[in-house]
Amino acid sequence: MVQPLRPRRGGFVRPFGCGWFIREFLLGHGPEGSPRIDPEVGAAQADIFHHYKMALIKATAVDRATRHEEQEARREGRAIDPGEIDRLTGQYLARLPYKSTGCRFHSFVVYFSTLRRLGWVEPSGKEEPSEFQQNYPPGPARRYFRLTQAGRTASASAWADPFHALYGRG
Repeated sequence: MVQPLRPRRGGFVRPFGCGWFIREFLLGHGPEGSPRIDPEVGAAQADIFHHYKMALIKATAVDRATRHEEQEARREGRAIDPGEIDRLTGQYLARLPYKSTGCRFHSFVVYFSTLRRLGWVEPSGKEEPSEFQQNYPPGPARRYFRLTQAGRTASASAWADPFHALYGRG
């Protein structure tokens, strides 16, 4: 029996899941307006995280703008104006802080390590140097990751809950 993954109270406030985004991003589909990448080369964890956060911020801004315009149109007894939704979306995008939506980078790294332990992502072999600032020694190389065949064939429910796929429920 498959049970949907959701919290007991309140529900998720994210329009799409982290696992789904990582999979689609590494497949090169450019989910939610993110850039398309070469699936064979992959992307660095920090880049995937950044595009995930930006996609969440954009989706949150559109959702808030749409709800606001729907409420105003209902209150004023008029049709919904898509131009007003676009204008409000721009306002919300300018005001939403980067840290307000989604997970923090450490949580993302833990989540990504679970995907590595499942064998769904692997280093693609591409690395590039990383630098903190000019007065510090060079940091560890940025390693690029790509999907494995197991990651491509894993079910949507497994991607929605990789911890359950790894550990099972006891």
